[in-house]
Formats: sequence, structure tokens, C-alpha cells
Amino acid sequence: MSPTLYGGLMSASSPLVRTPTPRELRQDLLLAGALLLGGIISAGLTSVAGFYGDEQAPLWTALLFVLGVTAPLALRRRWPALVAVFIAVLFFVSVSLRAPEVYVINIAMFIAIYTVGAWMNNRRAALWVRVGIIVGMFIWLIAVMYREVLTGADEADVTAGAFSPVLAYMMIQVLINALYFGGAYYFGERSWTAAQQLIALEERTRELEHEREVTAAQAVALDRVRIARELHDVVAHHVSVMGVQAGAARLVVDQDPARAKTMMAAVEESSREAIGDFRRLLETLRAHDDEHDDSAAALTLTDIEHLVQASRDAGLPTAYTVIGEPVAVPSTVAVNLYRIAQEALTNARRHAGSGATADVRVRYDADAVELEVLNSGRVISAPRAGLGQIGMRERALASGGTIELLPRPQGGFRVRVTVPLTTASPATSATRSPVVAR
Repeated sequence: MSPTLYGGLMSASSPLVRTPTPRELRQDLLLAGALLLGGIISAGLTSVAGFYGDEQAPLWTALLFVLGVTAPLALRRRWPALVAVFIAVLFFVSVSLRAPEVYVINIAMFIAIYTVGAWMNNRRAALWVRVGIIVGMFIWLIAVMYREVLTGADEADVTAGAFSPVLAYMMIQVLINALYFGGAYYFGERSWTAAQQLIALEERTRELEHEREVTAAQAVALDRVRIARELHDVVAHHVSVMGVQAGAARLVVDQDPARAKTMMAAVEESSREAIGDFRRLLETLRAHDDEHDDSAAALTLTDIEHLVQASRDAGLPTAYTVIGEPVAVPSTVAVNLYRIAQEALTNARRHAGSGATADVRVRYDADAVELEVLNSGRVISAPRAGLGQIGMRERALASGGTIELLPRPQGGFRVRVTVPLTTASPATSATRSPVVAR
């Protein structure tokens, strides 16, 4: 898998590699400028206050040191180790020379050590750089402490005791420095760990998204298999009826030619319906499935009334209306419309909320049949496509029709399917009026 950049992090199957983005480099430049300005102000005030007394160096030395420790921070994420070592050396020299500025230099030192832990990709080198700087600083601090303790004891003409004021002051300095360097080390390490966790979370998110896509595709495929099975059942029904009628016509053709013609006309009509079903069947992915629903092929539009009654019994008040004069509908269309009505009423019971009602309408026109399922209920602001809606859409397309799946402004949801009664391929119907799904 090739690496991909994410928020300044290089994600791949290899170990984490942090790479600063242009935006982060600009932020470093702004940080260096802000600290430079603050250091100039701090140096001026420290010089006027006489922080080091008679041993204080001139102001210009402090300004040079401020520039020296703040300018490298603009490159701290590019070369964290070099920047940290350079700032540490200047820190040591500035304190040794009593340059009148300590606050911004301390801040710059903290940021440099933190950056080594947070951004240096060679973790072994990052460890040794930080340990080297911290150990060197503490050796220098202990040497200075020892010298000042002895000097303070000589001036007071007493032996430095365990609780002498000078020694107590130095112990405070050790504690402060331990917290200072320990904090820089800890927070840098935590930043690196957080970056690793971010990469792991991003990888896991991509895996879950891929799994969700695979699951959705499998659900659609399974629904198509179920549709194909039902279409197969309907076609098999037509063929068997044609065989029975043709056989009966052959037996009576000599004795009753008129009756034989009537039977052959029925065979012709059944063949037309079978051809239409076969055409739709070719548009559906057919896979082997051991399960078989024998009742699917026998469903008709009048069976929707049973769904309505079942919905009422389940606690959802549901009205049922048939508009227009019922006409013959191909069996495959009847099965798919029945399943769509079933799914729509199921969704209404699940999601509409308490006090909701539903209305099922079957409308017959001269050249089309329409199923509309409305329900009241809570207002849907951001509809999301579910597997049930995907199945309804597949059934509508398999029947050569169109479907609308839309939330109602006053609350609730509307499902409306229109299927032409003339033979039309699903692809043609979908082009003429695209499917709308939430």
C-alpha cells in the first residue's frame, strides 16, 4: 500500500513518518517572529531591572542570544535535532555570560526539546538527543550549584549544612529544572503517541468504510437474488399455464374449434407476459439460492389490503384506497409492488413515531399503475438511504417503473411507485424518470 498524506502525517504499513505541511511551516515562522518580539521586550525590561546585578552583560548580548534561539524555531519541524542542540548551546552560553534575558530563552529551549520528541522520525536518535541535552544541563547545573554553595558558605563563614538557605534555594532550582525538562520530554512523547493513534484510527476508519461498502453491496446483491427468484417463479407460472392451455386446445381442436381458439388466445396473452418477464429477468442478477418462497408468485395487488390490515393490527392506523378501475397487472409487477408496500409500511411503523398514521393508495390509469404509501410522523431533516430503500428501488427498476422516496415537509415520508403497463425495459424507464432516493 502506498503512503498517503493526512494532516502532516505519512500513513502506510511502514512505521509512522511525520512530515510538516506548508501550513505548519508557516506557523513555525510566525512562532519564531512572536518569540523574537517578546524576547526583545523581555531583554530590555530585564536589563533595566538589573536581573544579574553587577555581573550582568550588556543589553546587546541579550538581543543577539534572543535572535539566536528564536530564529531556528522557524525550522524546528524540518531539523528538530539540530535546532534543539543549537538552542541548548546558546542557552548554556547566555546563562554563563549573564545575558539579561532568561524567559524567552527558556521558552525556546522547552519548545526545541518538545519538538525533538514530537517530530523526529528516528526515535532512537530522538531519545539520545533529549537525554544528552537534559543530562548535560543537569551536570552544568550541579556544578554551578556546588560552586555557589561553597561561595555562600565562605561568605557567611559557616559550613554549608543540609538545610542552609543557599542549599535550599539550589534544591528548588533542581526541582524546577526537573519539572521543566521532564515536561518537555513528556509532552513531546505524548504528541508522537497521539500521532500514531491518529494514524491507527484513520486506517481503522478506512477499513470500516470499506467493510460498510462491501456489506451494502452484498445486501443489494442478495436483494437482487430474491427479486430474480420471484421473477423466475412468475415466469415458470406463465410457462406452465401456457403448456396446460396448449395441451387442452390440442385435445378439443377437432370437436370444438371455437373453444380451441379461445385457449390459444390465452396462450398468446400468457406468452406476451412471459416475454416481458423474461426481459426484466435479464436485467436482474441471478444467483443460485436454496431458499424458495412458493407464495411469492401468487401475490396480487389485492393482497396489499392484507398488509394494510396487518399494519392496523400492529398499532399503526392505516387507510386503504383503490382509485380507478382495476386492470390486469403482470404478476412480476404485482409481486414487486406488494413488497414495496410491505417495506414502506414496515418503515412507517419503525420510524414514524407515536401518533403517526399511514395511507396506502393504489391508482389505476389507462397505461400505468401507481402505488403510493404516505405516513405522518416526525420531520426528517437529513434523510439517509437504508437497505430497505435500496431494495424498494431495485424492485421498482426491475418492474420497469420509477420510484420516489422523499420526506414530507409537514412530517413523515412518502413512497410513490409508478409502473407503466406497456412493455418497457428498466433501463429505458430509469432514463426517462430517474429514481429519487433519500
